[in-house]
Amino acid sequence: MSTIDINVVIEFLKSLQDQICTSLEAADGGGKFVEDNWQRAEGGGGRTRVLTNGNVIEQGGVNFSVVSGDKLPPSATAHRPELAGRKWQACGVSLVIHPKNPFIPTSHANVRFFIAEKEGEAPVWWFGGGFDLTPFYPFKEDVVHWHQTAKDICQPFGDEIYPAYKTWCDEYFYLKHRNETRGVGGLFFDDLNRWSFDECFSYMKAVGTGFIDAYVPLIEKRKNTPFTENHRQFQLYRRGRYVEFNLVFDRGTLFGLQSGGRTESILMSMPPLARWEYNFQAQAGSEEEKLQDYLVPQDWLS
Repeated sequence: MSTIDINVVIEFLKSLQDQICTSLEAADGGGKFVEDNWQRAEGGGGRTRVLTNGNVIEQGGVNFSVVSGDKLPPSATAHRPELAGRKWQACGVSLVIHPKNPFIPTSHANVRFFIAEKEGEAPVWWFGGGFDLTPFYPFKEDVVHWHQTAKDICQPFGDEIYPAYKTWCDEYFYLKHRNETRGVGGLFFDDLNRWSFDECFSYMKAVGTGFIDAYVPLIEKRKNTPFTENHRQFQLYRRGRYVEFNLVFDRGTLFGLQSGGRTESILMSMPPLARWEYNFQAQAGSEEEKLQDYLVPQDWLS
């Protein structure tokens, strides 16, 4: 049995944050991430990095945090009552990128580790994370690239991993009140301790570093695509769906707020601009109407 070492995970996550920020700055070609170091009174802290008004990225945040406490919030113990009364630590990197150009999808990724301990009992631990893509004007070839990269990441860990975590992503990033997915999905996993600590950690690392291979080529391919004010307004309208999901359904947001996390870092995932329109109906046959065909779970690699 491999040794459970949160410090090794923390060091990897710090280096991952550096790697992702460097890659995104290069793709943007002008914008720079500004770092905000913070401490949490209840235990822990983090490094929030935000890039605003770059050449390509309108707003993007890449957050590293390691937090701890003596008591878990209701959002955690409701699903795992055995965690009640345990001291806990959680660390992770989370990011959301909102590009200016409506033809570049919004993207989200996170990887995380959680451990809860109680004297005289074995620790409870798991890894979680994934990445998903939210296009406004989707291209089939981009979606295929995204999912092929996800499948390639998963393949060394077993044939069943990609379809299982792809399906989990489709089911998790689903807006029940809109009857549509948030985007075209990707990977989502949680409570991962099915293998040894080392192998679970290896999978988390593969997902974290694989995000760059999945997303940066899409930025490079679409960042010079011309767009109109109509494209921009539709992008802002669809960003409203992103806000709805994060505030109503996202477990990470709820955990962060209920555990006394830093609000600015938790809500860095929000787009800088968004809008809502009553009873919006896309024109029949328009580019905007075609998006609905992508907001249904499907096998993109068939």
